[in-house]
Amino acid sequence: MNALPIDLLYESDSCLVVNKPSGVLTQAPPGIDSLEQRIKDFLLAREQLQGKVYLGVPHRLDRPASGAMVFSRHPRATRRMADQFEARTVEKMYWACVPGTVEPAEGTWRDYVRKVPNEPRAEIVGEDHPDARLAVLHYRTIGALQHDSLPHGSLLEIALETGRTHQVRVQAASRGIPLLGDAQYGSRIAFGEQFDDVRERAIALHARRLAFCHPTTREVVSVTAPLPAAWRDLGVADA
Repeated sequence: MNALPIDLLYESDSCLVVNKPSGVLTQAPPGIDSLEQRIKDFLLAREQLQGKVYLGVPHRLDRPASGAMVFSRHPRATRRMADQFEARTVEKMYWACVPGTVEPAEGTWRDYVRKVPNEPRAEIVGEDHPDARLAVLHYRTIGALQHDSLPHGSLLEIALETGRTHQVRVQAASRGIPLLGDAQYGSRIAFGEQFDDVRERAIALHARRLAFCHPTTREVVSVTAPLPAAWRDLGVADA
């Protein structure tokens, strides 16, 4: 078995945390590349197992995003992790790169969004829309970007209060500052390697830190995910 390498950040008998690369689906049907399948192949090869290996997927990251994701090793751990995500007790902190200077330098974005039916995107809607769901995030500017193709840009730290479809992406785009590389939501600034297949291209959204209650020991686990190389091209230090 030729298992692809996995950037394993944390592991216990109940769960593991992986640094997801951009351009890779979290899950996919059999025969299509996904992070879930890569981890299964990795575990099968490492542990010299035959047949199938259990892997729970209690949350998702958008395909073009990168960063910390937790997976579980048995059904009970999956249920406990899923409960934490549903109760919003998991700390999810993201880094994002946007053009220009964000004013004010820190604050809260509150919007109503909906998942567009039969399309892989979300949109801002009015509070009275029948499909409207409240989306709340807190941000602060933690740095300036430095690149010849981007005279002015901002590095944001984002804490999600809710977890809506494409939440950070659509909320930023609605304020005229789409994430770098996020052509789906209006960005005209390239980010990272420009693959021929646009589905493999990255956006400047990284799940920087993930903190949760261990599903077995109940201890707090906090994991920080190193940045992909494309971020260093913008002068962002992985400190």
